[in-house]
Amino acid sequence: MPHPSDISPADARSGIDRLLAIMAALRDPVTGCPWDLEQTFASIAPHTLEEAHEVADAIDRADWPGLKGELGDLLFQAVYHSQMAAEAAHFTFADVVTTICDKMIARHPHVFGTASRDKTADQQTRDWEAAKAAERGDARTLDGVAQSLPALTRALKLQNRAARVGFDWPSTKQVLDKLVEEAREVVEARDSLSHDHLTEEIGDLLFVMANLARHLKVDPEAALRGANAKFTRRFARIEDWLAESGRKPADSDLEEMDSLWNRAKAEDKPSPTRT
Repeated sequence: MPHPSDISPADARSGIDRLLAIMAALRDPVTGCPWDLEQTFASIAPHTLEEAHEVADAIDRADWPGLKGELGDLLFQAVYHSQMAAEAAHFTFADVVTTICDKMIARHPHVFGTASRDKTADQQTRDWEAAKAAERGDARTLDGVAQSLPALTRALKLQNRAARVGFDWPSTKQVLDKLVEEAREVVEARDSLSHDHLTEEIGDLLFVMANLARHLKVDPEAALRGANAKFTRRFARIEDWLAESGRKPADSDLEEMDSLWNRAKAEDKPSPTRT
């Protein structure tokens, strides 16, 4: 392993080799960084999740220079985990690369093998899921859906898994009927049941909302991110307008802010196009 002083901005090694050398130097028991040496898989995992979300955020904002940096941060997370795994003799970064290469080749026989490419994207998705199911073997249908996924995304994946074995409503009508039922149960829980029961009913309602999005081919996580962005944008306009008179939201009232919200909402509407 190179000494840290040998790693410089002018290092001529290829990008990934240089990054691996930097990571190994950070974890060197004698000359490494004290903070990096204290880290474990568990302590780094939250940073991995955070970096993945920051990649998605850069994409949402179409921030391509920012995306370059965020992808580098995410790649570093893979290198970090691989370095710790190598230290514990579990696997190496090279093993990680070999595993993903083998998986991609095996799951794309229409590209790397003799299978026909004459299939739709939906059919390819079904074939992909079938290959994953075959790899799981005798595992239960819902096994392997990561617990750490955002709750809406995990709900969508659980529902998709169940749907592939026939456990699904045939149309959106049944989902909408269930949505009305769950909303009614939330009202009943609010009026007469415990907070724990109310929490359960809210969860049921959100789960059905994810199912409705799935039936309508909408990504619920993306839909909610869009709603969050819209709310943030419109509330910022409320603050801007109040600031014009030297005030903040706390100096206003609901009636005024609701009126300003409607003004911001009108601003959001696209201008009519001439035909």
